[in-house]
Amino acid sequence: MRLYLLACCCLISSCGAQGQVEYAIAEETPRGAPVGNVARDLGLEAAALPSRKGRLVGGGGGPGPAYFLLEAASGALAVGEPVDREAICALQPSCALSYELVLENPLELHKLRVRILDVNDHAPRFPLAEYHFSVAEFLAAGARFALPSAHDPDEGPHGVQSYALSPDPHFGLAMQTRGDGSSYPELVLERPLDRERQATHRLALTALDGGSPARSGSTQVLVTVLDTNDNAPAFEHSVYRASIPEDSPLGTPVTQLRATDPDEGANGEVRYAFSNSTPAELRRLFRLDPQSGEVRVGAALDGQTPPLELFVEARDRGLFGLSGLAKLLVDVRDVNNHAPEIVVTSLSSPVPEDSPLGTVIALLSITDRDPGENGRVICQLPTQLPFQLKSSFDSYYSLVTSGLLDRERVGEYNITLTASDLGSPPMASQRTLRLQVADVNDNPPRFLTQRREVEVAENNPPGASLFHVSASDPDLGENGRVSYLLRDIDIQGGALSTYLAIDAQAGTVFAKAAFDFERLQGFHFQVEAQDHGSPALASAFLVSITVLDRNDNPPVILFPAASRNGSVAVEIVPRSAESGYLVTKVVAVDADSGHNAWLSFHLLQATEPSLFTIGSHTGEIKTARALLEREAVKQRLVIMVKDNGQSPLSATVTLNLVFAENFQEALPEMDTQPSDLDYQSDLQFYLVLTLALVSFLFLVTVTLTIIMKFQRSKNPTFLQCFIPDAKTGAIFPPSYEDGTLPYSYQVCLSSESRRNELTFLQPTVQIAENIPCNVKSDISMMLNGENNVEEDLENVEKRVVD
Repeated sequence: MRLYLLACCCLISSCGAQGQVEYAIAEETPRGAPVGNVARDLGLEAAALPSRKGRLVGGGGGPGPAYFLLEAASGALAVGEPVDREAICALQPSCALSYELVLENPLELHKLRVRILDVNDHAPRFPLAEYHFSVAEFLAAGARFALPSAHDPDEGPHGVQSYALSPDPHFGLAMQTRGDGSSYPELVLERPLDRERQATHRLALTALDGGSPARSGSTQVLVTVLDTNDNAPAFEHSVYRASIPEDSPLGTPVTQLRATDPDEGANGEVRYAFSNSTPAELRRLFRLDPQSGEVRVGAALDGQTPPLELFVEARDRGLFGLSGLAKLLVDVRDVNNHAPEIVVTSLSSPVPEDSPLGTVIALLSITDRDPGENGRVICQLPTQLPFQLKSSFDSYYSLVTSGLLDRERVGEYNITLTASDLGSPPMASQRTLRLQVADVNDNPPRFLTQRREVEVAENNPPGASLFHVSASDPDLGENGRVSYLLRDIDIQGGALSTYLAIDAQAGTVFAKAAFDFERLQGFHFQVEAQDHGSPALASAFLVSITVLDRNDNPPVILFPAASRNGSVAVEIVPRSAESGYLVTKVVAVDADSGHNAWLSFHLLQATEPSLFTIGSHTGEIKTARALLEREAVKQRLVIMVKDNGQSPLSATVTLNLVFAENFQEALPEMDTQPSDLDYQSDLQFYLVLTLALVSFLFLVTVTLTIIMKFQRSKNPTFLQCFIPDAKTGAIFPPSYEDGTLPYSYQVCLSSESRRNELTFLQPTVQIAENIPCNVKSDISMMLNGENNVEEDLENVEKRVVD
């Protein structure tokens, strides 16, 4: 069963593209076999590939087969067509196909490289299926014949490793080594041949590779035993030497080879050819005339290492085809056709920017393959760079610093070395060294400005981002990585950390608590930026926080102030008050500031809205006109105080006004405060009902009074106030009720004093008494009200007695 090897993928970072991923698969992997998931390996979202039009580009291009297919839905890469490594890479030691993954929206380019691993899928093959050899029967044991070499397109251990020859009593197999280290087989005559017993020998030559299992290829070797021509051609010299310039043009004669054969006729006619022991590369360099034995230049000789070793075979045309071998050594003379070669033996990159003068940066080897003056080299460097070359020994040079380095000014140097020889004309070559300067912590973090003013509205949510600070450090890595911290200070007896916090990496300052403008209007502190070098460097940034006011406090009404039990304020207004009379002034404050503290006063509700006006900015309540007789003496006002915030807040106060000339007249109205808000809504109903009852009682009273005056009979106690006393002559007008119930007025006049003794306001009072004007009497009253009214009644009794 054939095995396929799938190598795990590895991600390789790339400077030019977004990313690079490399896979490795065995050649001849069947169609549909998974290679890897490109989306996962590149860190992409597979679901976004179709919308971004992901596609593969490359892999040789053109209309050839699509060796790999990308599944857009999942990002999986699979084999589209089996890959034949030998077909696409021939004899290359390594084989790989390169692709680009193109994504749009945004445009991205990712590199994919698929290495094709060799498998032992080719058997060794001989150029021909059958080879013919003619061997004279008189040849002694030990004669050797070069056999053809097999070729295996697989690489390394999968190539040809050994040869085997089918068993034969006359022939054996021996291996020989060429000058380049490769081996080739030879057929060895182990026992003399006898044509009369066996005229031909058919042998099987098998080549084996090093695979597991091993593959093999065979060819047939047909040996024909010749009966004549017992003399082989012989060269004049076993080794020929020739010298030729390396720039010789094609066709230039190299040497003349000559071999002789003492046989006659066709057995003595010699033909020349390069033997199978001569590498194919050398055969292409020279042309050998098969009849004359002249050797000429057949290809460019540049870059050849002398001497070149070739084997020439001289074979006669006899029936037995005997041959002789000679070695040709060609010395290719040098001309100045090689430029100096610069090899970097060692390069210290990056180099610290604080390196002292004379620090060794690189060790170079500069050579020229040309000998003599053609190989003597002179090296030069650009003069404006802080480097110089020093000769060490032989062809080695040291590149050292000749000036100070500063990474922040120049982070990378491209040092161009120029090496020229002393040939005529001279040849030169250049090599550019890319030297990076390593960073040291020599720069503290820097802010763009040294001070910043930040405005923060109060009542901010805890954790809210207030502002962002940013400091830059031109250093690299940890030396340039900046962290932020707050320098603690005391703010109204508390630490700064109770108010603010900072993200050490991002530099974002957060509020840990809500600010209150009424408590804290602003403060100053410092933000410190510190790098992570050793030792660490730091710098500070001054921040001024100003807390902005928000409309978060409603107005507070200072006057008139409501009592603790929730009763409303009461103001007395003279009945005679004209238009513009100042009743009272509403005084309010707001803890906010600015526009949020600008207050305006509004009359929200009034018993008689047209009776009063209020100053929108002063809060002064004034009468708009005089009180009419039909209007109630008690007026209820609801005043709203509103601030000027964007979301205005307000407060209200209820003010009861009583129209009276003095306090005693206003007292009944002041004591009859409504205990429920529903009372106001039903006020009109109760007023109509009360007026009807009062009218009825008034008619009854008048009727009874007239009847009693006509009867002249003994009057009841409760009517004495209405009948003239015979002794004193006191006259009491009947009692009456005037105004809006439930208020009653009781009036009693004396004939002696001729003045009003009592004027009193009391809610819900029923009076039944006999008041003789010249005698002290008791006053009995039934009251429904507050306890403080009793004290007023005692004062009234005293005044009546007096």
